[in-house]
Amino acid sequence: MQHPRDLARQALPTLRTPVSEDGSGIWELVRACKPLDENSMYCNLLQCDHFSDTCVVADMGGEAIGWVSAYILPNDPETLFVWQVAVSEKARGMGLGGKMLAEILNRDVCADVTRLQTTITSDNKASWGLFRKFARNQGGSLSSEPHFIREDHFAGRAATENMVTIEMPNPVAQAA
Repeated sequence: MQHPRDLARQALPTLRTPVSEDGSGIWELVRACKPLDENSMYCNLLQCDHFSDTCVVADMGGEAIGWVSAYILPNDPETLFVWQVAVSEKARGMGLGGKMLAEILNRDVCADVTRLQTTITSDNKASWGLFRKFARNQGGSLSSEPHFIREDHFAGRAATENMVTIEMPNPVAQAA
């Protein structure tokens, strides 16, 4: 019997713009990807509907096995902020996170994007690895600094989130 991860590697997922009907499947995916923060199902539905141009779902056989939610900052059209990256256990090790980020950056809506930002806690090794590798692959430079502070912003209930910024070559769409 094959391991589920081996089965996932036999076929390549389809990367596509999400639609509102993907909301519940994405919610289930995020819930299965501990320690990601769980949003409400309604939040994931809104991401799929209102922010679909800057989000991507990796679909395999009708199942969401990867997800990136992102948006262009309203006051800074050169910055794409990545809210969340989720990859199903069965699809890990395929470079799917980086492929999904590149998919978004290759869209016309990101034609003016010159930097990518996200927040990462200090202990999230998987996310640090993903964004460091992505910066290298794009020929960009990565910097970080504490942004949302445990005591100041989370009332001591969550770890400090570091603002990670990747300055990328211009234009991003051609580099991705």
